[in-house]
Amino acid sequence: MDWPIQEIARLAGTTSRTLRHYGDLGLLLPSRIGANGYRYYDDATLVRLQRILMLRELGLGLPAIAEVLAGAAEPVESLHRHLDWLRQERDRLALQIASVEYTVNRLEEGEELVAENMFNGFDHTQYKDEVEERWGKDAYAQGDAWWRSKTDAEKAVFRRQAAELGAEWTQAAADGITPDSGTAQSLAARHIEWLSQAPGVPRSGEQLSKEYVLGLGDMYVADPRFAKNYGGQKGAEFVRDSLRVYADLVL
Repeated sequence: MDWPIQEIARLAGTTSRTLRHYGDLGLLLPSRIGANGYRYYDDATLVRLQRILMLRELGLGLPAIAEVLAGAAEPVESLHRHLDWLRQERDRLALQIASVEYTVNRLEEGEELVAENMFNGFDHTQYKDEVEERWGKDAYAQGDAWWRSKTDAEKAVFRRQAAELGAEWTQAAADGITPDSGTAQSLAARHIEWLSQAPGVPRSGEQLSKEYVLGLGDMYVADPRFAKNYGGQKGAEFVRDSLRVYADLVL
């Protein structure tokens, strides 16, 4: 069974023009083209479209999505990784919804607010102890002040960059590429650039310190809270090893 382009565009919440653009890029080819020139899409194509839309939600551009899809051996395996990420986001959003609902209800009823109940799902301090232990209280204080000073839009951009890196690291690890490959080192450079946005992180001149980068890689592996961002233990080890290669070459 297949469906015409207009139907798929409606169901996916996009446009026929967008689907044709994906086709022109080779990203989403129709399963067939009818005698009337209409494009039709079968089950396999719909699965691919679902993956494209999820990767777009992670903030990936179309060239990056093409690379991810080209390197993925099994659609089901990739979808499982996306599903894990979506479940994490669902849980985080559920906590935020409950927190906001609590605040609304208390305000509407004229009751006193309990601060401890207002910020579930908004915790950016979950790594406070690790940061202070490894790099000092000043490093955490500067980073915390920097984060609090950002607008909601700026925070969203930072989170999107983190999600994009996490998805690409996870895919690269699953593809079995080596830490010293061009792809891994390109990801490592982007990762360092992302980390460099925050003040207070240890530096050596203009660059992040080598010790900081190596220590961060070790922490990704040692702490499952970090490892889950990269698909688990295997992904975290791949990130650590790639950062080690980058640090030896650049820092």
